[in-house]
Amino acid sequence: MQLGIFAKTFVRPSLEKTLDAVKSCGLDCLQFNFSCAGQPTLPESIDPALALSIRTELEKRSLVMVAVSGTCNLIHPDLTERALCIRRLQTIIALCRKLGTSVVTLCSGTRDATDMWRGHRENTSLSAWRDLRSSLETLLPLAEKHHVTLGIEPEPANVIATAQQARQILDELKSPCLKIVFDAANLLTSHALAEQGRVLSEAAHLLGADMVLAHAKDLSLVVPKLAVAAGTGGLDYDLYLSLLERAGFNGAVVLHSLAEAEVPASVAFLRSQLNRNATRNTGESNALLQSRPN
Repeated sequence: MQLGIFAKTFVRPSLEKTLDAVKSCGLDCLQFNFSCAGQPTLPESIDPALALSIRTELEKRSLVMVAVSGTCNLIHPDLTERALCIRRLQTIIALCRKLGTSVVTLCSGTRDATDMWRGHRENTSLSAWRDLRSSLETLLPLAEKHHVTLGIEPEPANVIATAQQARQILDELKSPCLKIVFDAANLLTSHALAEQGRVLSEAAHLLGADMVLAHAKDLSLVVPKLAVAAGTGGLDYDLYLSLLERAGFNGAVVLHSLAEAEVPASVAFLRSQLNRNATRNTGESNALLQSRPN
């Protein structure tokens, strides 16, 4: 597994300086946001020259864009606003390959009209589910045409809030271009940390074969449901990474929800966890080989 970070963690006056900041942390991959290039997260239009420039600057630094953020409200109660989000997502999907990535990350959305991270009583309604399906069904043909994967992330305030709901949308749409962004902290916010073994094991069992990206943040031991920097809360990362490994995931684990000052410690923590996990797996494989008869 690779270790990466949200590029927008670093606030810099230019794309070049932002990418330099990522590289200075010893990282080789990132999740890109167009805000790093002075654009909205979902630009109205994207100059192909800008896409090429972004890719060139990444290649200069041997950085890999494992995904580009397509964060928007796919079930916005305002139909005009929702249609605008979908058109802008289509613009990003069509240019993904020029950027040098094949993954666009999505949120499933909320009926709250002003804050897409705030839950709403109608998020569990049949109409909300149908609207999410409709939005994805509009996007997927273009994704399939351009060989782009849409990674939808279960989030506590959105329509897709649980692993079970994520499994349902995958099974209903049956598209090879619809996958899951797996974030253990998101799946635990409605549970006690003491339940994480059961909750995360069930989630990995349901979604393991369809993970395209993993996110890395933590949950505060002091303030319930508060996201904090990886390694500073109560999430069992040994368990988390082991579950990813057992599920056959070998993609990027991407840090986010942390301040720039917290990056060095979180990078060191995750790198140590990944190395320990790899060492343990190597030891288990060697032991298995030695136990086999000649």
